Amino acid sequence: MKFRYLILLLLVAGIQGCTKKLDLEPQQSIDANTALTTASDVEAAVIGTYSILAGGELYGTNLLMIPDLQASEDYVSWRGTFQGQRQISLKNMTRDNAEANRTWTAAYRAINMANIVLDAVDVVEDEDLRDQYEGEALFIRGIMHFELVRLFAKPWNATPQNDHLGVVIKTKPTFNEEPVDGRATVKATYDQIIADLTAAAEKLPDTKDGIRADRYTALAFLARVYLQQSEYAKARDAANEVIESGEYELNDDITAIFERDYTPESIWEIEQDVQNNAGTSNDGMATFFASIPGIGRADVRIDAGFVASHDPGDLRAEEWYYVGTGARPGNLYSAKWTSFSQNLPVIRLAEMILIRAETNARLGTSVGATPQEDLDMIRNQDRLNLAPVPATVDNILKERFYELAFEGLRIHDIKRLMGSTGDFDWDDDELVFPIPQREVDASGGVIKQNPGY
Repeated sequence: MKFRYLILLLLVAGIQGCTKKLDLEPQQSIDANTALTTASDVEAAVIGTYSILAGGELYGTNLLMIPDLQASEDYVSWRGTFQGQRQISLKNMTRDNAEANRTWTAAYRAINMANIVLDAVDVVEDEDLRDQYEGEALFIRGIMHFELVRLFAKPWNATPQNDHLGVVIKTKPTFNEEPVDGRATVKATYDQIIADLTAAAEKLPDTKDGIRADRYTALAFLARVYLQQSEYAKARDAANEVIESGEYELNDDITAIFERDYTPESIWEIEQDVQNNAGTSNDGMATFFASIPGIGRADVRIDAGFVASHDPGDLRAEEWYYVGTGARPGNLYSAKWTSFSQNLPVIRLAEMILIRAETNARLGTSVGATPQEDLDMIRNQDRLNLAPVPATVDNILKERFYELAFEGLRIHDIKRLMGSTGDFDWDDDELVFPIPQREVDASGGVIKQNPGY
């Protein structure tokens, strides 16, 4: 793959150690070949890499919205005018789909920045800081390869040996145009992801931060990765370590995670504020999901049948959905995403509890808690106004379906469970994003395009 990034972008002024508040506004560009000579330079590069993750191309919008939009049947409908998202929803993407292109580009940009940090991290003399920066770079590199392989390759288990094409693995920094790397297999891609996240968990501090990665952020993503592979014991153990850390607890109020920043339930979230948020550039979750006067385009409409399918009395059906009064009024919209300046939870404790419940149920084990105890934690009377139900795998998956709606997991769950969305099976070509054609062309065909494009 040809990377053309000759400068480090998005380096941020006003860095103050590991403080919660990070200025996400790009302040300067510096020469990548000479910039990282001090510990401050390395930290600036790390913060700059988080800034890339916060953009609309990645966790600022696409990585949270596209997986739900792609599985839109009986769930959501796209009512906007942007053709990239419309194609994703209808499963008729072209090889020049704008959302696929910009997500691919931004993810590799973040990966390259992480590699630049890893290449320069030895200039940091303080051992604890050096471990932290190295762990953060490994974490970012790992999760970006994970997001890419889930979108741009056939799913895990699509072939018996998982030797079908994954994505380009990048573990070295690129400062200039260099020889092209082809796509690795899906197995090799997942092996790299797991190696990076495992190493990150060993390097990162074990105290909760919320916006910068810590040990439990890496473990939470490892739980996701292993679950995607149906490695149930490994997913269970990673999720259990996060839960048992004592760093997190479920919020009593189910709306709190989306209305307040850094609640006890949050494992990792993308910081947004009034000055810096994806919504101000016509991106952002609230931009597309909200129908509130002055806020939102109301492009993503919630299917009324989906809301009605909740159990009677479920507080989620009452508090996580509303009838729009702004753009496209009178239709149902998600109350999870209602403000440009709200932080965007990427991974939270409820997901870890549901992973532990599902994996324990599948394995017939009770690591950390019984499946019933975990399911009851999610759907208890105080939190959701719901009575207990037996902790079967089907009931746990149903709970996951409602609890994590519109948080970027739907199409990935359909693929791992070998299900379908409408007429499209889990491994259909139409559910795989096109590799940006410019990358295919620039590589002289070394990077292979996905079938159908």
